[in-house]
Amino acid sequence: MTIAPESHSAGAARAGARRLPSTGVLDARRRPLHDLRISVTDRCNFRCVYCMPREVFGRDYAFLERHELLTFEEIERISRAALANGVRKLRLTGGEPLLRRGVEDLVARLAALRTLDGDKPEIALTTNGSALAVKAEALKAAGVDRVTVSIDSLDDALFRRMNDVQFPVRRVLAGIDAARDAGLPVKLNTVVKRGLNDGEILSLAEHFRGTGHVLRFIEYMDVGATNGWSLDEVVPSAEIVAQIHARFPLEPLAPTAPGETAKRWRYVDGSGEIGVISSVTNAFCGSCSRARLSTEGRLFTCLFASEGHDLRALVRGGATDAELTATLADIWGVRDDRYSEIRSSLTPELRADRARIEMSYIGG
Repeated sequence: MTIAPESHSAGAARAGARRLPSTGVLDARRRPLHDLRISVTDRCNFRCVYCMPREVFGRDYAFLERHELLTFEEIERISRAALANGVRKLRLTGGEPLLRRGVEDLVARLAALRTLDGDKPEIALTTNGSALAVKAEALKAAGVDRVTVSIDSLDDALFRRMNDVQFPVRRVLAGIDAARDAGLPVKLNTVVKRGLNDGEILSLAEHFRGTGHVLRFIEYMDVGATNGWSLDEVVPSAEIVAQIHARFPLEPLAPTAPGETAKRWRYVDGSGEIGVISSVTNAFCGSCSRARLSTEGRLFTCLFASEGHDLRALVRGGATDAELTATLADIWGVRDDRYSEIRSSLTPELRADRARIEMSYIGG
């Protein structure tokens, strides 16, 4: 069984895959495969300026047809193969994953799977929070372990301008409260863009101090080709930490797990913690253990990849579970991605010419 033409051949790739007794496969840079991010829909009800700008994703934009999307059974099969290769965490993303009808049923299917160690995989979900108030309890009951909510401002006018659909911030805050009440740990993601919402850093930090929620600030990234990214619009994480520290003293925390994307800081007064994700100014490619599965079944080994590996063709072409597991090992075994590390060595022209898929397509 071979993979799609744009992928490496199975025979050549298998030579590069090195299995570990308990953690599965290593890539060409000896990074394990521990996380699979699964995009369950390419649709979103927001048009955030840094992700799905309206001028590109407008009324006439052609989203995938229903038959093109992976079914829940197909996602379950691919997830099982990923777990057999060492994956421990499954994250559901989109688009907006809560737009996928019956997503709780998918969660229940995934919660019944087991890792190499025989444990339930950690199941997380990233959402814009718009439907979380009505979905939180069902997600928790189905097996979601925690949720991450995107929130880029507490100022309602600015929040509406950034999501570009006039969605009020109070409804996202209600969703965060509902998740807490359902017993779901909550992380909050804020993408900071200079000149747009960099004035919101302190108000966000102050609002979520003492709530038990972990607020994470993310450097504005050059994902895809539609968000008009410019290095001048990146607010470095060091600047964010310094700004918060001057108001609410911070001290560093050790990472909770190898390959963690966020650097952690806690408030000295015990009011909780924040995180910063420095994918532009302090790349973490060297410990990246994440693969991404697109809505219609292409596996991407880097957020900045230009092409993926067609697993849907394998699944619908009659591949056995063993063949699917071996193919995943083949793909990961030759992985050598490290775009964020080499970004600074590329000229603006080379960065612009490099083909990259949109964040909305593979879920960030």
